[in-house]
Amino acid sequence: MASVIFFVKSIVFCMALVFCWSALTEAALSPTFYDTKCPQALKIIKTTIAQAVANESRMGASLLRLFFHDCFVQGCDGSVLLDDTANFTGEKGAGPNFNSLRGFEVIDTIKLQIESVCSGVVSCADILATAARDSVVQLGGLTWDVLLGRRDARTASITAANRNLPGPTSSLSNLKSAFKAQGMNATDMVTLSGAHTIGNARCLFYRSRIYSETNIDQTFAASLQANCSSNSGPTDNNLGFLDVTTPTLFDNGYYQDLINFKGLFHSDQALFNNGTADAQVTTYSSDQIAFFNDFAAAMIKLGNIKPLTGKKGEIRKNCRSVN
Repeated sequence: MASVIFFVKSIVFCMALVFCWSALTEAALSPTFYDTKCPQALKIIKTTIAQAVANESRMGASLLRLFFHDCFVQGCDGSVLLDDTANFTGEKGAGPNFNSLRGFEVIDTIKLQIESVCSGVVSCADILATAARDSVVQLGGLTWDVLLGRRDARTASITAANRNLPGPTSSLSNLKSAFKAQGMNATDMVTLSGAHTIGNARCLFYRSRIYSETNIDQTFAASLQANCSSNSGPTDNNLGFLDVTTPTLFDNGYYQDLINFKGLFHSDQALFNNGTADAQVTTYSSDQIAFFNDFAAAMIKLGNIKPLTGKKGEIRKNCRSVN
């Protein structure tokens, strides 16, 4: 009898081990995920990003932002790419995204090329993650191994997009809370804010800072006011650089701007304003390698927010619509 009980317990234990191992391996992402499934994929992404950024340096920042906006809503699942239909509401119409997110056509181009050689294999979510990395590298940043194996969502949430994405007027505590909700800490928040070392923003989103705030370099504010009137109107869509020092180079210029009170958004300057993030900003302003290394690690962590793996979701044939 004892031997039978031992045998049964052994079977149960082994089944539990198999289940746990299966769950762990199913959920794991890997930088080599496509090495045998679609070895051309990463080269296609890299080549297309290089061309897109060469044509317009701002596109690199747009693709990096697109990945961030995807991961903060439902996780890194490509939901941000879905178009609205008569029966489906995507995330593109959310306040932080509407008439703001860019780069969808670049993702479409990549997906079309990959589908021509490996149909139904490479997810839009993984294309986004890799495009973000390649954009940073094209503009002078450090590379990192992108973990791959995500699948695409069949759903999207405009409500979560409006709720989860921090805005240009966010306070330091707001920023910390938004990142904490995604499993990321205050250090990650300061590091990933460094993405603002590239790219542009519309006058509409920094007007209040350059006319109403006092913790801003006045010469800097005046230079922006020349292209951004104090009232809503024709200048609303005029662009300002997020990093006035080196606007098209991925470096630590953003943090140098902050210690000189030249942050474009209120949410930027909130990182250096006699607060708990001041020390980290100061370190990055003088140590670019520290910023680069931390940014790479934070991007990997960002990419691990609730990915769909295994049999969850799908591999879309078209990134704008579910299969």
